[in-house]
Amino acid sequence: MSASDPVSGPDPRPFRVAVTDSDGWAAAAKALETGLGELEPSPGRQSLGWLYVTDALAEDYGSIVSYLRQKTGVHHWIGSVGLGIAAIAPDGAGTWAAHERFGRPAAVAMIADLPRDGFRVLPRLGRDVDEIDGGMRRWMATATPPFGIVHGDPMNAAVPELVEALAQEMENAQLEVPGFLVGGLTSSMGAHYQLADEVVAGGLSGALFAPSVEVATGLSQGCLPLGPVHRVTDCMENVVMTLDGVPALNVFKDDIGELLARDLGRVAGYIHAAFPVAGSDTGDYVVRNLMAIDPEHGWLAVGGMVETGDGVLFVRRDPAGAEADLIAMVEGLKARAPGPARGAVYFSCVARGPGMFGAEGRETALIREVLGDVPLVGFFGQGEISNTRLYGYTGVLTLFL
Repeated sequence: MSASDPVSGPDPRPFRVAVTDSDGWAAAAKALETGLGELEPSPGRQSLGWLYVTDALAEDYGSIVSYLRQKTGVHHWIGSVGLGIAAIAPDGAGTWAAHERFGRPAAVAMIADLPRDGFRVLPRLGRDVDEIDGGMRRWMATATPPFGIVHGDPMNAAVPELVEALAQEMENAQLEVPGFLVGGLTSSMGAHYQLADEVVAGGLSGALFAPSVEVATGLSQGCLPLGPVHRVTDCMENVVMTLDGVPALNVFKDDIGELLARDLGRVAGYIHAAFPVAGSDTGDYVVRNLMAIDPEHGWLAVGGMVETGDGVLFVRRDPAGAEADLIAMVEGLKARAPGPARGAVYFSCVARGPGMFGAEGRETALIREVLGDVPLVGFFGQGEISNTRLYGYTGVLTLFL
């Protein structure tokens, strides 16, 4: 089972959501409490909270969550620090709107009402999945969670391997299908904190969900392919020497077109290399930056290791393409869902947001135009996780149904 396919157990009540850019942690915490409103206890169910803050509030993260835990009675919280946060939530006047906040104190919180045994918070893993404690393992063995939301520290080089290993630990032995993880890497000018019931750092944390929690996910690459997939026929480390037996630069020029080929200085940050994900039935690929061009030898250097036989294509990233791809992803996700979403979580790259879409709030507004007033929280990170892989420049959306 993949997290892109809904599972059973929907609940009609929408999640509670609130956003604030109040100055100072105390004012921010109070504004979130007010925005979330009074929570009605539900017999046989359990609440999970998300809390994302901008890095201006990183050092007060623990104070904010302690306040919210005390005032709301919600014990379990997950989240991360980001250079920016995102929300679809009521504004101060009670009118629903899309919100993004960058470069100033801001926070967003959401509370979900879920089946009592529908989730478990995953404490921080630093180096190995062997750090998962016995209680968590017993629940995983019984619940067989197919889906998880995780936050990682970009300063820990083991995080990509932890993501993959955790998915394997979640594997449904009967179906031989690994777990499906989504999430993001913390972004901050200061401390790289995450939240997993308590403030943590240095690893991977989040929450795993049982099949009784119904979800659907989508990935927006924000790129448009410029040509077919080519095969790497000669390379060394991150340098592609030949594609399809031809100097890599020659193939590159053919794909990008004559105008760009005459002025290669214009391709920086605009044209990228993309590596198709093996076994993907949705055409997913991992985008890597072009690091250097060697006109003398006809070689290309990319931001990642390359092996002979790898597939590679060249893609264009621009605002128009990113908007079209995001809208198509959200529309496809909404069409697959059996009913309205109760809430949503969105992970986007810090290179997107206003830098890609032209204005603060535009990216999240595009999602709202398709989904409507669905409670949504998220943050802008240094990498995005989808289906256990680490991506860049993407947007990853999860709907709770």
